[in-house]
Amino acid sequence: MNHLLFKESPFKTLISFHKLIESLEEIAQSDVDYRSNYAKSLLKEIENFPELKTGIEDFSIIEENKKLIKNLLADLFPTALTNNEIKAVAIPFQNVTFNYTKRFKKIVKNAGNFDLIIDNFNQDQFYVFSCILILNTHYNQNFDYSIPLFYDIPDADGIIKHYRILYNADFIDVYPTEKAPDLTQEDIDELMNNFENTALWKEKFPIESWVLKGFGIISLFDTTKESAISSLKSHLLKRDKESVDNSENLSEIFKSIFKVPDLRIGISIYNDEEKKFVKVPFEQKKIGSFILNDKNEIECCNAFCGCSLEKLLNDKEPISISNVAAFGTITGNSKFAQILLDQDIQSCIFTPVVKDDKLLGIIELASATPRALNSVNANNIKLILPNIVDTLERYNTDFQNEIEAIIQREYTAIHSSVYWKFKAEAQKNLETKTIGSENLFKEIVFKEVYPLYGQIDINGSSEHRNNTVKEDLKNQLQSILQIFENSKSIHKLPLVEQRNFELNSFFKELEKELKADTEQQIQSYIDREIHPLLRNAIIANEDKALIDAYFENLDPKTHLFYQARKNFDDAMAIINKKMTTVLDKEQNEAQQIFPHYYERFKTDGVEHNLYIGASITPTQSFDLMYLNNLRLWQLQTLCKMELEHHRLKQILPYKLDVSSLILVFSSPISIRFRMDEKRFDVDGTYNARYEVVKKRIDKAHIKGTKERITQKEKITIVYSHQYEEAEYLKYIQFLQFKQILEPTIEQFEVEELQGVYGLKAIRIKVINTEGNIDTKYTYQELLASLH
Repeated sequence: MNHLLFKESPFKTLISFHKLIESLEEIAQSDVDYRSNYAKSLLKEIENFPELKTGIEDFSIIEENKKLIKNLLADLFPTALTNNEIKAVAIPFQNVTFNYTKRFKKIVKNAGNFDLIIDNFNQDQFYVFSCILILNTHYNQNFDYSIPLFYDIPDADGIIKHYRILYNADFIDVYPTEKAPDLTQEDIDELMNNFENTALWKEKFPIESWVLKGFGIISLFDTTKESAISSLKSHLLKRDKESVDNSENLSEIFKSIFKVPDLRIGISIYNDEEKKFVKVPFEQKKIGSFILNDKNEIECCNAFCGCSLEKLLNDKEPISISNVAAFGTITGNSKFAQILLDQDIQSCIFTPVVKDDKLLGIIELASATPRALNSVNANNIKLILPNIVDTLERYNTDFQNEIEAIIQREYTAIHSSVYWKFKAEAQKNLETKTIGSENLFKEIVFKEVYPLYGQIDINGSSEHRNNTVKEDLKNQLQSILQIFENSKSIHKLPLVEQRNFELNSFFKELEKELKADTEQQIQSYIDREIHPLLRNAIIANEDKALIDAYFENLDPKTHLFYQARKNFDDAMAIINKKMTTVLDKEQNEAQQIFPHYYERFKTDGVEHNLYIGASITPTQSFDLMYLNNLRLWQLQTLCKMELEHHRLKQILPYKLDVSSLILVFSSPISIRFRMDEKRFDVDGTYNARYEVVKKRIDKAHIKGTKERITQKEKITIVYSHQYEEAEYLKYIQFLQFKQILEPTIEQFEVEELQGVYGLKAIRIKVINTEGNIDTKYTYQELLASLH
């Protein structure tokens, strides 16, 4: 038994052919002579080896009698299929295998000294899976444990091949020994709810408390290409630069797809603005370019040196060169061929990456072996090209975002309230700088400042966005269906009935919750199946206007209807622009109260941070009265923003509601300008609680309910202390007196958040009428009105 990979097992394993022998004994009684004689002959041959029926524990017996066992298994391993099937006898989930088909033997031989071990399968999984086998066979349970199992086996060229394992357990009996506890339904239910608790499974199924008698059959299916494509998709979906920038991993995946052991991969990025090819725009630059060779960029017109590959740019079709040396003998190709030969490239494929008829770049595959890459296996790139297109488009976007980030990082303006501090530090640095010294900047800290945070957020923006996507897709599908129904030219085409069925299937899918890839699937289907049909069919004059009207409704970039989404996007943009305009205008006035730091962010709404304190404006005497004034200003400003939104709702192309939030935090904190991030952040562990609350509070619920603390057209004020409550109730009372806020005040506790508890909130509604809101009142006026 020392041949077994997994030493601990609920089974005492006996390799036995008893079921097969019993079947032969039945055949021996048959009146079909040739079958009966064959069975009798085989039974006579094995009668001197009773352990073949009673069970084998010593695996060496199998090796000693492998010819006899092969004859015994002949019906299950037909000679005619031995060069096609990948099959062997095996103990389920273990590494013991024998009686290979010829194809299986060849695979193992090419792999060298290779032990057949299931990929990503450990001792605990083996034990639990073995127990589940007992539950299903002996206790008549129906546990689904058919997770895909694989062998990763290298071929003669070192390329890892991926094989799916299928088990046949028809020739296995499972029965308990005296050590096996008799399980109740309660025991089985407990196991059902504790899959990961291996100790519990061992308690219910002690080691070698059951007998596994018989043999299993494994069949392998080569899923290398499918697995490689799946790995590539997962690889390309990663957002980090490593996913595209790691040529080693990508090359291994492409080797498996193309079955070319010396395959290399390159990428050229196309810069449309400057009409140039450039290398991968990522820091590590592990992926090179065979077109650019040792250059960082090259003008498009010079890239292929006038050779026949220029149709890559004109026709945007892949080009295959199976023999670079022969390619170089053609007039005009010699210079580019020499560039390839200098890089030890004897065959290659260049595939343009195109989205919406716009060239994003070129995928370059190269081999040092002539004819290894050619126009036939170039078709493999079609299997993965859509994912590469999406990835390059995403990385082009990310790259542009990085450029924007650099511009913001290097050239962003410093808020006027803190500019003096940065200027003083820069001046100090220049005064103390000596030739050859390291240019170090001191981090800028403002201590004992009071934070104010507020936001006006668009309610359910993600849901609205999904709904508009569905609406546009439904309208487009409906429009196509109407063309099919009403156009006599189209209606008579044989394919129309099939396309009608497919379009209606998509329509039904849109009645459900929108999946992440639904839009892409429908877009791809329409581009691939519908638009060519509408463009290429012979159209009667009376149908032309109907089809032309359809195409006029398409967005030129996506080739999809964009009416509902455009209305939503426009509404979002209008709201955000109006809210930031109001906030920025009011903020200019607020600086007159007392200079303070101010920043805002546009998301699905507008957020703002304010910090006020003596360290920010040391030239003026700071008093808490200025903080009170700023808090009242913030509340009034959010009231005005709410009212402005209410006015906007009447004219918005898409109706969207907003809710507002203020976070009250009365303890002074320190903020530090992070040199690596070029932004202000709270400084210290205690102060970090403020940021934690900010990030978690807007999705919080009222304690003990499922109701969100924020509601449309209302302002929610979150606080911790009773004196903060008293302060804001005064502000609210004052604004109610001024006919800005409605009389009703809601007060409640906020549910406990991770690391945050004891929060309370006040919620009030703005009176949606004209007037009143345009006037701002000072803290002194508030105090005067309350006395």
